[in-house]
Amino acid sequence: MKVLLIKDVKGFGKTGDIKEVKDGYGKNFLIGKGFARLATNDVLRQYEAEQKRRAEAEAKELERLKEMKIALENITLIIKRSLGANGSLFGAVTKDEIAKELEIQHKIEIDKKNIEIELPIKNTGIFDVSVKLGHGIHSNLKIEIVGE
Repeated sequence: MKVLLIKDVKGFGKTGDIKEVKDGYGKNFLIGKGFARLATNDVLRQYEAEQKRRAEAEAKELERLKEMKIALENITLIIKRSLGANGSLFGAVTKDEIAKELEIQHKIEIDKKNIEIELPIKNTGIFDVSVKLGHGIHSNLKIEIVGE
């Protein structure tokens, strides 16, 4: 019997492989445990259509992320903070603050976990922050800290 693997099976094959197996192993283990489906023409056509749909969705997502990268590199995020007597900030600017201000000022949603600050931002001035967008795409964001 021929089966289409829909999950990786250690030591046997990867997702998408078509394997010839004995009937008992195919029905009782692979299909029974949800690792495979019987490799009929309909199943194979559905699998190929699903793979094509996933590839198109991933291409759209990559295009969206590239546009977001360009947008982030062309803006300067301005964060206003109160200053102490010596001209330094009370505390440091956090990733959470950066994410919230980015959404408020420019309507761009970024998870704070994807923002990387090399050194704590405790003074006024212009700083570069790295942003991980996913799929290996990184962007630099300029942040200007202004005292009130």
